[in-house]
Amino acid sequence: MALRFDLIGMAVADMARSLDFYRRLGLDIPGGAESEDHVEVTLPGGVRLAWDKVSMVRTFHPSWTPPTGSPRTNLAFRCADPAEVDRYWAELTGAGFHGELAPWDAFWGQRYAVLHDPDGNGVDLYAPLGGN
Repeated sequence: MALRFDLIGMAVADMARSLDFYRRLGLDIPGGAESEDHVEVTLPGGVRLAWDKVSMVRTFHPSWTPPTGSPRTNLAFRCADPAEVDRYWAELTGAGFHGELAPWDAFWGQRYAVLHDPDGNGVDLYAPLGGN
């Protein structure tokens, strides 16, 4: 069997806060999931996104420690249009989530913004400029 990319997993300190962030981006996360140690959803296209409480991660990796510094990997979400980039930015930063780079028109032809989720993971929002 050939390898198939299947899942992105993230360790989270506060499950409820993390799920709130990703729900605000439109992910369909079941109600009541905040009380679980492991939550996952299947994204369009079939890749799964999962969150594990740090306490659960430490049950199989007792010496796990969170990374420090800037994120080395970002999740990128394509928006319908440049106005949607601005709308998500305003909603998420208005709800107290960290905005790293405010929306701007990037030289590569996209409206772009960078947020951090509650655990410091980079989350990019983008949309083509000019309706591409």
